[in-house]
Amino acid sequence: MSTSLGAAGELAIRSLIERAPLASSLAQAFKVNGFTLALVGGPVRDAILGRLGNDLDFTTNAHPLETKMILQKWAENIWETGIAFGTVAGKRGDTTVEVTTYRTESYDPDSRKPEVEYGDSIAGDLSRRDFTVNAMALELTGDAPLFIDPFNGLQDLAAKILRTPGKPDDSFNDDPLRMMRAARFASQLSFEIDLEVIQSMRDLANRIKIISAERVREEFTKILMSNNPRAGITILVDTGIADLVLPEIPKLRLEVDEHHHHKDVYEHSITVLEQAIAHENRLGGANLVLRLAALLHDIGKPKTRAFIEGGGVSFHHHEVVGARLVKKRLQALRFDNDTIDAVELLTSLHLRFHGYGEGEWTDSAVRRYVRDAGDLITHLHVLTRADCTTRNKAKAARLSATYDSLEMRIDVLMEQEELSKIRPDLDGAQVMELLNLKPSREVGQAMDFLLELRLEQGPIGEAAATKALLEWWAAK
Repeated sequence: MSTSLGAAGELAIRSLIERAPLASSLAQAFKVNGFTLALVGGPVRDAILGRLGNDLDFTTNAHPLETKMILQKWAENIWETGIAFGTVAGKRGDTTVEVTTYRTESYDPDSRKPEVEYGDSIAGDLSRRDFTVNAMALELTGDAPLFIDPFNGLQDLAAKILRTPGKPDDSFNDDPLRMMRAARFASQLSFEIDLEVIQSMRDLANRIKIISAERVREEFTKILMSNNPRAGITILVDTGIADLVLPEIPKLRLEVDEHHHHKDVYEHSITVLEQAIAHENRLGGANLVLRLAALLHDIGKPKTRAFIEGGGVSFHHHEVVGARLVKKRLQALRFDNDTIDAVELLTSLHLRFHGYGEGEWTDSAVRRYVRDAGDLITHLHVLTRADCTTRNKAKAARLSATYDSLEMRIDVLMEQEELSKIRPDLDGAQVMELLNLKPSREVGQAMDFLLELRLEQGPIGEAAATKALLEWWAAK
């Protein structure tokens, strides 16, 4: 259905003019070369919602090499990494554009790479889009802008519902990653998913296996970093998709019997995630490492659950087991090593605070806490506080006060001893000179001894450290 602008189109084009004025000059560049150009997909949706950014997607009847030649003249920089799939990208000023030739794409049953065929009409291009709200376009190269909405995407946008332009099974067979996108839009835009679409996701969940780990990771990350990750994660779990891409999460839904009570670990983990998000301003804003750690910190519990005679359940060393599982899962999803190491460390440390009772922290224990957390100490503060989900207000207040006390202790010792730079009182060169050693394993052992001494007693100065080192060496 092509229409004159109408209210929705007028809003979209006004938003486009205000926030992306270069789009009209790009359209003119295509027009003078005899080609069409239309703003398409998410940017049209976002323009109607009044949230258009500077990343714009366009579709055209120009073939990729023709698009490349036009962009080389229009843009300041271009990228052709996606040219095999019909896409050429460019940047001019603050605006980044991706221009894709009309196309259809589909996956063979066992292939991770889509087969792309170029089309000859925008109607065919829109029919193969993921959802109706992304199957709208603004044709910009005619005599006047033309709003194109063949699948009533505007109506679905107003109703905040996700439907597919055709049959959901066809859409998800064409590109199984669209099932995760549905969960992502539910999180990002607070959309409901049509029941027929949900059923198709359940039926075709197994198809997600053909999607590369990198693409799965990107969609999962977008869900996690949204304003409402609970919605998307719950959809992935309820449809069975999480069983295949993040199986540790649905396993948190532990069966609870009448004799062995424990809190719902899945619900607890989602609540910890939400509470961590509420305080991530301490980290400067949305933080992927914190959100991953909050969601995954208890994934060791299913493997460590033990029933206690007379009722109750224990999860001994679940933080150790969980840290291993976190590393394995994040590696499988191709997260970068720094992120993996950080989430693994936070998972291993998330119970440390509770091991020290009601505040009986020695200076040595505080130093070790800071040393072990390193640059992630603030992440650990937020995670530990978020991990308190008890409904017992008195208990929650007591835990909060205890952690307040710990943070104050850390601040005091930080000021007194520069805890973030804990080093032995002697360096390696001094150790080798005092013990008449060359670089060796013994030097490392001596430095470990001095570091332990520093953690136990704080800074004691070179003279006392020398005396202690010589006594230690003589006793070996």
